[in-house]
Amino acid sequence: MAINNHRLIGLTGGIGTGKTTVANYLANAYKLPIFDADIYAREAVQPGSSILNNIAERYGADILAASGALNRQQLGNIIFNNPQEKYWLEQQIHPYVRDRFVEAIERLPLNSTAVLVVPLLFEANMTDLVTEIWVVFVDEQQQLNRLIERDELTLAQAKARINSQMSLQEKCNKADVVLDNSSTLEALLKQVDAAIKA
Repeated sequence: MAINNHRLIGLTGGIGTGKTTVANYLANAYKLPIFDADIYAREAVQPGSSILNNIAERYGADILAASGALNRQQLGNIIFNNPQEKYWLEQQIHPYVRDRFVEAIERLPLNSTAVLVVPLLFEANMTDLVTEIWVVFVDEQQQLNRLIERDELTLAQAKARINSQMSLQEKCNKADVVLDNSSTLEALLKQVDAAIKA
């Protein structure tokens, strides 16, 4: 796969830091194609998929909702408290997600700019798919507050989700661009404008 002709922005950060806000802005303001790991990961576990069958085999039929779809909340309760199970699940899903990214990149016209939104860019070893890495950063208290509010989690659940990922500071240390989302939306978007024009 030739990524040399493209500008491929790997957009990452922690859970609840504002990746979606940045991706939506890049799509709307700059008309950039957005490829989203979360969408591919949801596709990977659609009813009837071999990956979903593997998950049901491992955790029992209770992991499925009445509709046959994955019960995400129940799966979350298992994997966010058990690193080994989280690792097992990622081994099922990450190869599928990587293949979808590769297909999307190969379909791009020459010399394109595109955005790959990959929450686990480092953890899933997908940095080779991008030409630069942008990390969206907030301080830990803001991250907790946003997560509790957005996903209606308890403090313990929110902390478990944050702790299941590489620390934000470590991600920032590996980034080409750090977007600080701890003040206003306007301040964040100004940083995005500067980064895209760099």
